[in-house]
Order: sequence, then structure tokens, then C-alpha cells
Amino acid sequence: MAKNQFGGNRPGGGSRPPFGGGGNRNNRRDSRYPSEDDKGQFRLNDQIRVPQIRLVGDNMEQISELVGTEIKSGEVYNTRDALQWAEKSELDLVEISPNAVPPVVRIIDYNKFLYEKKKKEKEIKAKAAKTVIKEIRFGPNTDDHDFEFKVRHAKTFLEENAKVKAYVNFRGRTIVFKDRGELLLLKFLKELEEFGSPESLPKLEGRRMIVMIAPKKKK
Repeated sequence: MAKNQFGGNRPGGGSRPPFGGGGNRNNRRDSRYPSEDDKGQFRLNDQIRVPQIRLVGDNMEQISELVGTEIKSGEVYNTRDALQWAEKSELDLVEISPNAVPPVVRIIDYNKFLYEKKKKEKEIKAKAAKTVIKEIRFGPNTDDHDFEFKVRHAKTFLEENAKVKAYVNFRGRTIVFKDRGELLLLKFLKELEEFGSPESLPKLEGRRMIVMIAPKKKK
């Protein structure tokens, strides 16, 4: 498999066929065209039919050396010229902002571009995955036995990488014991300091005093 000037592998080796040329696409996929799964995401190469484009990217200096013409990122160029530069660099002209005037494009390896894009989307999706939150409720007069029982449960939840939402529920006149509730939650945090960290200090919300505890990252 041949390598292009940027160190990437191009399918099939050798140079690309000229614009409009056939090439044998029965044996390999020309990276100038998207696969069925990727079709419609981006226009590229001779699918870009506007007369002018705005070319951006951090590889302009390398491409300039290859094509023998100074190319500046952010400048407007004739599409035909940009296509020739992409062809000579054995890369792809990819339209990344079709609604801009003129459209914004980059000269890049399309396959690598899609790979990096999907990888980033996967990372974002993983971070956005729904966080499991376990609730633990106290009363302002919770006894020691009940307190220790709930501490053990909280440790288990945090070890399973769930967040713990602990709160003291004040019913009726017990709201006058909010100081007692705060001390109870602070004691709770102390018992869990090896397993999790509070996202903030206990705070009163209506008739509840709440603290959220996040699991500590495992080393």
C-alpha cells in the first residue's frame, strides 16, 4: 500500500485517476466518494460544484510546498484550483460548511476525517451517558443505627460509580432543626470521603437539605 506525502496510506497505491476518470472502483473504494453509510454527510471533490470556495486548514504550508503555489487558510479560491491542489496532494477537497458564502472547505484525507469525527462523537456520547443517581433520605432525628446502615449503602453506590443524592427531609415543625440536618449531612460526607466528593456543601431547598456526592475516580 502506497503512502502519500503526508504519511497516510491511500487505497490501492499509486496516484489517483484524473478528474472524471473511472478508476476501478469494483476492487476498491475511491476515498473521494463516501460509502453508503456516510453518503450525504459531506460533498467532496467534484461533487462540489460552486465556482468559488473558502479554503481553511492548518496544513496549508505543506500543501503549498507540494503544489508549488502559496495557499493561505481563510482565503477564497476558485474551486477548480482547489480540486487540482487536492488531487496533486493525494488528498480530498471536503465541504465542511455548505451554507457559508462561499462554502468552506478543507483539503484533507476524507477517510481519516470521518474516523476522527466518529471517534469524537463517540467520546461525547460516552460523556453524555445518563448518570445513575441513588437517593438516600434522612430525617433530622435519624439514629446512629439507621445512619450507619445508610452510610454502608452509600459506599456501595459510590463504588459502583453512581452518584449519591443525600437529603434530610423536614416535615412540619422539624424545619426548626435545619442546623441539626446540616451537621448530619456533614458527618455523612466525612464517612464517605474515601469513596466520593461532594459537588457542593449541603444546601436547603424548600423543606429538604440536599448534598450531591460524586464517586472518586478509580486510579
